[in-house]
Amino acid sequence: ALVERWVNDNPPGVGVGWEPYPCSLRVVNWLKWQLAGNKLSGLAIHSLSIQARWLNERLEWHLLGNHLLANAKALIFVGTFFEGEEAEAWKSQGLAILCEQLREQILSDGGHFERSAMYHALVLEDVLDLICLGRAYPDAIPRSIVSDCEEVAGRMVTWLRSMVHPDGEIAFFNDAAIGVAPAPGQLFSYSAQLELTERGHGASSAASGYARLEHGSAIALLDVGSVGPDYLPGHAHAGTLSFELSVAGRRIIVNTGTSEYGLGDIRAYERSTTAHSTVQVGGESSSEVWAGFRVARRARVSALTQSRDFGSTTLSCCHDGYQRLGGGPTHCRTWRLTAGELRISDHVKPAVQQCVARFHLHPDVVPTVVSPQLWQVSLSGIGAVAYVRIETGHAHLEAGHYSPQFGVRQDNSCLAVELDGGRADVVVTFAIDSKV
Repeated sequence: ALVERWVNDNPPGVGVGWEPYPCSLRVVNWLKWQLAGNKLSGLAIHSLSIQARWLNERLEWHLLGNHLLANAKALIFVGTFFEGEEAEAWKSQGLAILCEQLREQILSDGGHFERSAMYHALVLEDVLDLICLGRAYPDAIPRSIVSDCEEVAGRMVTWLRSMVHPDGEIAFFNDAAIGVAPAPGQLFSYSAQLELTERGHGASSAASGYARLEHGSAIALLDVGSVGPDYLPGHAHAGTLSFELSVAGRRIIVNTGTSEYGLGDIRAYERSTTAHSTVQVGGESSSEVWAGFRVARRARVSALTQSRDFGSTTLSCCHDGYQRLGGGPTHCRTWRLTAGELRISDHVKPAVQQCVARFHLHPDVVPTVVSPQLWQVSLSGIGAVAYVRIETGHAHLEAGHYSPQFGVRQDNSCLAVELDGGRADVVVTFAIDSKV
């Protein structure tokens, strides 16, 4: 009844529902419903053919990225469902785009090239659906293409695992929110049902630009790469060298997240450096984010090194995003994680502008001043989970918000550390035993 109401209320080509992206999603969802054992009416099937023709003439070559992959998936689904020369042409077009774009969009470590765990999850669902379709209709889709999708999906699942917090949900780098894509656990279950082999080692700072440091109950996720492909930075935030930290299964240090798209002050703030757990110089953002989905001059990461020894992991790198400012400053950051602490050292050189390192705290976190250089971090029901010691710099609290979902903004606190002579050293000591 809902499908037929949509057909009756949305004449061909009229309204946002006929934009290529929602058209692509709707076509696939109707067909998945039918293929799951339900029955589309003749009216709905007739509408599907009209939607397929409409979409085939309006593929999103101007946007590329995950949109174009969604278009290709829809063409493959309708081309498999219908019969005839026209349907075969839709399917062939979709398969050609799929093969080309998987090579372009999935990086060597399995991450999606738009550098958002949310869009990565959406694309992973697309690939898993196509594997499922190809196995159900082996005469419709070449086995070689299904095999390629299986290999890609194996790497994508491994990458997603490395970008998930202990609470089972994604990290908030670039445009990312909970509730848009399937939850990671659902995708892991889907992959397991398809009996896919997970491949690779997960997020690699050399490929997708993310790194995962883990020791005991502490997990730190780091943004140490580019904002995205040069020709498609629309979902990028100015969060270079930001990080998120979970301790004892709970998020402690976060990025602000994404509560809305479009234009306006909220969108501008959530994409800014101020909204991320990294260093801001001269009141500016590290990459020039503007409008709703635009980026001008972008931070580039260099001098990345990572080392491990007995009981610790250290990662260091720099970025040039502030060199457009007076004096041409460079920001360098080092993280060192051991069983008992995470040390974050920042250096901005030359230090000719005001520099502030922000550490956004999850709304469940209650910071308490012990002394001007020492803060206690507590969680309701647990008590003290960490202490933050300011070895270099001067700290104060700022008010902010945290956006785990679209349309949701929760008040939170941010520990802001003013760099002293271009330097700050902040040590987070974990009060929770590593076995918890």
